[in-house]
Amino acid sequence: MAAANTVFWDNGGVILTNGWDRGGRKAAVEKFKLDWDDFSDRHELMLNAFEIGQISLDEYLQRVVFYRKQPFTKDDFRNFMFELSQPFPESLEFLGKLVATGRYTMMSLNNESKEINEYRIETFDMRKYFKAFLCSAYLGIRKPEPKIYRMALQIAGRRADECVFVDDRGLNLEAARELGMHTVQFRSVEQLKSDLSRFGVKGD
Repeated sequence: MAAANTVFWDNGGVILTNGWDRGGRKAAVEKFKLDWDDFSDRHELMLNAFEIGQISLDEYLQRVVFYRKQPFTKDDFRNFMFELSQPFPESLEFLGKLVATGRYTMMSLNNESKEINEYRIETFDMRKYFKAFLCSAYLGIRKPEPKIYRMALQIAGRRADECVFVDDRGLNLEAARELGMHTVQFRSVEQLKSDLSRFGVKGD
């Protein structure tokens, strides 16, 4: 098996905390004293449009939270959302070592709204790691739809067997694997190092 030359990385749950996951939403509901059932119903109805770039963060918040008067501002809520994003230092250190070898093309491949994705790029200086940011909000489609993986390969200009996709969710890996990409489900940095090494991706 030839060594892989391109690695696609999920961000949330691998190198950073998730940007706006169930845990983060529960924390927001608690902090801002919202009704969980109402908030969740509205979130689910708006999520796809939010993450494929059809609506902005402001539009999402208007429909999910600010459809009625609140004792806090959109800026208060938006800042809370952004602050949920935190780094996984060990993952970023390992990613940095892979980048430093100069042997691999690194691209992110994530489901995220435009605003949260761009906040994370800027805050964590992610341009030093990735050549491209293949975000659902830019591509107009989310994982695990097979089309997003085909688009990723086309943008990278690589064959599937040259590529590894790293994600913490098994469902997101299935379609990539069916297209012929190598896949690694992230559980820990040590496990990630071991699994990537099987495809010739090493940080030393």
